[in-house]
Parts: sequence; C-alpha cells; structure tokens
Amino acid sequence: MRALLVVNPAATTTSARTRDVLIHALASEMKLEAVTTEYRGHARDLGRRAADSDDIDLVVALGGDGTVNEVVNGLLHKGPDPEGLPSLAVVPGGSTNVFARALGIPNDAVEATGAILDALAGRSERTVGLGLAAGTPGTADEAVPERWFTFCAGLGFDAGVLGRVEQKRERGKRSTHPLYVRQVLRQFLEEPHRRNGLITLDVPGRDPVTDLALSIVCNTAPWTYLGNRPMYAAPKASFDTGLDILGLKRLTTAAVARYATQLLTSSPEKGPHGKHAVSLHDLTDFTLHSKAPLPFQMDGDHLGLRTSVTFTGVRRALRVIV
Repeated sequence: MRALLVVNPAATTTSARTRDVLIHALASEMKLEAVTTEYRGHARDLGRRAADSDDIDLVVALGGDGTVNEVVNGLLHKGPDPEGLPSLAVVPGGSTNVFARALGIPNDAVEATGAILDALAGRSERTVGLGLAAGTPGTADEAVPERWFTFCAGLGFDAGVLGRVEQKRERGKRSTHPLYVRQVLRQFLEEPHRRNGLITLDVPGRDPVTDLALSIVCNTAPWTYLGNRPMYAAPKASFDTGLDILGLKRLTTAAVARYATQLLTSSPEKGPHGKHAVSLHDLTDFTLHSKAPLPFQMDGDHLGLRTSVTFTGVRRALRVIV
C-alpha cells in the first residue's frame, strides 16, 4: 500500500517529536510519503494530487478539522467516487477534532495511529456522507465555489464567534476552549440581530422558516466538544443520512441561557428545543438566505460573509479508515 501523509506543523496538540514517532510507525507498515504543509490550502492541493494519482491508496491527515477539511476538498475536487478515490485516515492533532472523534477515533494522536494500523490490518473502513455548500458572498457579485464539509457549517452567530477566534489566533493566542467561551460571550454582547433574526430557511416542499438569528447545519453528532464534553445541536445527525439543521429565532439573554444549558446537558437523545427552536432532520437540499451579509463557517473555518448559502447532503461520498 502506498500512502500520502499530510502533516500540519501547526497542529496544536502534537509536538515535532510526536510527529516523527507517528511517521515512523506508519512508514513501518506501508510505503509512505510525508509532506508538511507550508501555506493555507496546501493540504487541499495535496489531496487533489492524491486524487489524480494512479498509485496512492490512502491519504492520512495529521492535524485538526481544518486540515481534514482541506484534504477532503482536494480528494473530492472532481466529485465523490468512493471506489475510485484513495481512502482517508485521520490522526487528530487539533484542539477539538470533531470529525475524528465522531468516527470513534481516539483523540490521542499515538492511540489514533495504532487504531488506524489495526483498522488497515483488519480492512475496516466506512463510507460516510458529507455536506456540500455553495454561497453568494456579501461583498461581491461572483458566486463562491462549492466546498465540502465533514461535520458542520453555520451562517450567523457561531461563524461570528469563529471569526473572532481566528483574529485572536492571528495575534498569537493559542486555540483553547476558554478562548472560545470568551468569544461566545463577546459575540453575544455585540450581536445586533439577537431579537430579530435575518435568516430565512428554504426547504423544497415546505413553508419557509423566517427570522432565524442562528443557524447550525450538522452532518453528524455531536456538533462540537467543550473539552471532553460532547454537545449535540442536532442529535439525530449522522454520516449515514442527509443534513440536519438547528435554527434559533431569539438570542435574548434568557433564551441564550436556556439554550446554552440545553447544549451543555444535551445527549444523543435530546438537543436544544423550545418555542423559538427549529430542528429539521435528514435534508438533502435547502438554502439559507440573509437580509444582510453574515459570517459563514464550515468545519470550524471562518470563510467570510455570505448573503445566501445552498446546501446539499451527499450520502456515501468518501471511504474512511476506522
């Protein structure tokens, strides 16, 4: 077996020494080429190269959810072809690693490498569904290219939080869970559309849902983690179905306190709910429109402002080693 290992040197939870140990372990079991990413989008370019190659059987992503997202978008640059494309393996190296953990992969990089080698020996793999999104930017007339996401996307509040986190990281702050919590509070205090949301959800064959202040699209559950605590925005979401969405119409102080408590105590059986909560399961196609440009994110990566985003749930899009 020939494999390409894509290494993000900025992965927050792995040291250079750990990465060397992982590379040695993988190279002992396969013909391995290890490439360290050097710029934003490099992992996507490497995934594209692997997809176009005739002799790469496996791509291993060592990094966080952003690295995995780039690799996936490179692998699927011509569309899904589970049998024809290299399979994907993930060694978690980020601060949260939602995609890997949702697949049951250990959150420790060394343990995850051992699990991957065991899975390869046992020919254990899973074909997962993914989300695909295309949007209209908030500041130009050109359409934004389609982009795949593995576990979540969001238009509005949560994307604004991620934008704030990225600004802090650019100034040298480490990506930690306390940093995220602080930015949630600041985003809430400065959110101008807490009471009257700007977002409309259009699902074919259904009445539009208007005035959403928050919209979270999930491809799996949990939605994210706070430390080791999983949080379920859409408990029914699964890699085996279409996309789920949670929308909230109010972000008043009382509403946020209620929904935050529900998220912190959520489970695979129960997520946020109430008078101003909208939950839809197993959607194939839908669109989110906004009356004004709002922040947009996919897989925890802030992508700028959007006024409209169309989503497609694609079943059985990619083979993953688990």
